[in-house]
This record gives sequence, structure tokens and C-alpha cells, in this order.
Amino acid sequence: MKRIVEFRKLMGVERTTSLNEMKKIYRNFMKDCHPDKFQDNETELKAAEEKSKRVIEAYHFLVSISPETAENNKEQYLESINNNIITDFQYKGQVLKIDFSDGNSYEYFGVSQDVYKKLCQSDSQARFARRKICTTFTYRSVSQAVMA
Repeated sequence: MKRIVEFRKLMGVERTTSLNEMKKIYRNFMKDCHPDKFQDNETELKAAEEKSKRVIEAYHFLVSISPETAENNKEQYLESINNNIITDFQYKGQVLKIDFSDGNSYEYFGVSQDVYKKLCQSDSQARFARRKICTTFTYRSVSQAVMA
């Protein structure tokens, strides 16, 4: 969650900002801080490179967790969580990454340690994840199955 708040603050966007608005904001940031504008000043060039890297990272991350992105990928997401087993999961700093048997992996943000412990202790981790995690927490796809 900290990363989400930090990136939203950096970009100056809200949770409800559309993808088109975010794209415009991103382009304006890149116009202002693109390293090519600072070729004559080494100090400003380094600062612009760092800022542009951070803005690029923030933009891509925020697009990946956007409600519009989730809606666009909903069919594939529901297919993964409803029809596949969990092959692995990792938890670190309120971020839970779940790998499914179809090759798709998703990160869930803001997952408490208590919810993670319940997942570990559950008789059916896939059922628990579907009911308590997959439909509750902000998520993003971190890897996708390769289509043959």
C-alpha cells in the first residue's frame, strides 16, 4: 500500500483517475523532466534521469492496478482464480504474490499478516484466496501464461 500511495503522490493522481488522464499526466511529466533536455548540465541531467525513471516506474505500476486495467482483464483473471489451483505464494510487507497453475501470477496489496496466516492454515487455500483475497484486495498481474 505504501508504494501505491507514494506513486499516486508522485504522479499527482487519485484512485479514480482514468487511464487517459494518467497518460496525459505521464506525458507532461516526461516533457518536463526528460534527460534529453539537460544535455549541457551534468547535475541536472542526472537528476532528470532519476526523476524520469521514477515517473516511468510509477506510471507503469499505477496503470497495472487501475480499475480500468482490471476490468479489461477481468475474464482472464476470473478464469485464473476460479479454474486453477495455487502452485505457490509468497508474502512480504503486506504484498501477497499468488502463482496459479495456468502460469498467471498476481500481486495483492494491503494483505494483513492475519489474512496471510489464515491462508496458510486454510484447508483449501484456493477457496480461501478466492473468497477472502482475490475479490477484496487491489491486485495486479505480474506474469501471464504464454498462449500457444
